[in-house]
Amino acid sequence: MSLEQEVRERAENACELCGSDQSLALLEVGPDPDGTVATAVFACSFCSDQISEAAGLTPNHWHCLNEAAWSQVPAVQVTAYRLLSRMPGESWARDLLDMLYLEDDVLSWAKAGLHGENSDTDATVVHKDTNGAVLSSGDTVTLVKDLKVKGAGFTAKRGTAVRNIGLVADNPAHIEGRVNDQRIVILTEFVKKA
Repeated sequence: MSLEQEVRERAENACELCGSDQSLALLEVGPDPDGTVATAVFACSFCSDQISEAAGLTPNHWHCLNEAAWSQVPAVQVTAYRLLSRMPGESWARDLLDMLYLEDDVLSWAKAGLHGENSDTDATVVHKDTNGAVLSSGDTVTLVKDLKVKGAGFTAKRGTAVRNIGLVADNPAHIEGRVNDQRIVILTEFVKKA
């Protein structure tokens, strides 16, 4: 059985990202695809074009990732993670990325293939905590003082753990995270890496 036939069978003859059954083709997931079922997804031409950046992302189309991100297929998980990472301006995409859990090896694979504007910015802007430790997206930090959250009507208490932080791409003094089920921006001078 050929690679395409194996992936087609696994995908049940539908796009593994959006579920479409039109214009389907095999798409290998880099950066180092090994020509096996494990590093390939079955995708429609619309999804393939957006993934390859031949077309700009259409955020409304990618609401389908609310289901695809939970696939048991690592190549689909990696593709969903990368797509969600390319839409930092979409609150639903950031929220889904915050909830998404990937095994360590799958997460490393997903991050290894990130490219474009976000990775260039991340390389030049360095976020550091109150002690000077470098922060990365996905880290857990602890608040070092009580912080009043404007507009939300609560105070984030000192010692609160903020998991799976996001970095504000153009400002090294800001990170994003969830406290009391609210996504907030936090100054890096008020956190320490856990």
